[in-house]
Amino acid sequence: MPALIFDCDGVLADTERDGHLVAFNQIFDEFGLPVHWTEADYAVKVLIGGGKERLASLLTPEFVAEAGLPTDPGEQAALVARWHKRKTEIYTALVASGALPGRPGIERIVVEAAAHGYTLAVASTSAEASVRAVLEHAVGAERASTFHVFAGDIVAAKKPAPDIYLAALEALDLQPDEAVVVEDSNNGLRAALAAGLNTIVTVSSFTVDEDFTGAALVVSSLGEPGDAGDHHFTVLADAAGIHPRGFVDITDIDAVLALPAPTIASTPTPTSSPKPAPPHSPLPRTTEVPR
Repeated sequence: MPALIFDCDGVLADTERDGHLVAFNQIFDEFGLPVHWTEADYAVKVLIGGGKERLASLLTPEFVAEAGLPTDPGEQAALVARWHKRKTEIYTALVASGALPGRPGIERIVVEAAAHGYTLAVASTSAEASVRAVLEHAVGAERASTFHVFAGDIVAAKKPAPDIYLAALEALDLQPDEAVVVEDSNNGLRAALAAGLNTIVTVSSFTVDEDFTGAALVVSSLGEPGDAGDHHFTVLADAAGIHPRGFVDITDIDAVLALPAPTIASTPTPTSSPKPAPPHSPLPRTTEVPR
């Protein structure tokens, strides 16, 4: 049974600008930190894989001194963990409020893929509670319960390292040619390609200008039949000759699945220098949303 593996942030929902950035700035205010990230600031921070890692990037000697923070590495790590825990609570509340709806085509392609026998999974280095909350709101609790979720700190090296995808393949007992990935960023694409996975990219608000060399297909979103207006479907690059007709459907996923494995030479260059423990099983059939 082949698998369709989604990244979370920017793929299931366009979460970065209206979700993560808002939550980061709220914790800065709550903890009295002398920082506020603008969208331009965050466009750089988003290139760092993982929320804890983005927070840790604040801890320059100058910032530590200005904010009166501890200099001991262990104390700093504990502080970052505390910040991140609170940030996740804020972010998950935003998701639960409906402020971050699923991106065009996500729920539709999930239904189509399940009907055609695909295993469904999410592979993200974001916090697991955040991933599960976004997934449930993007596709509904019942469909979300059928997904395998690989998230958070189950691997030490975050994207662009391939570890999260390698962990997913191992847990699902699949070879790379038995899965297709949907990503939105250069970091995510590099991770997928390094794991030998053919990839569709749906660009998001902070990634539209990144290098997606090596992607089988790059689109504005997965699209919907009759898309118009703000969500108008656009093919940005079609290196593999998939030729979607107005939106990405299951025949396009099948076409990507049938492609030869990507080569190392096709791996894109980094947009910037900076996103195994046992993986997680499918969501429980109950509809409780963590966080």
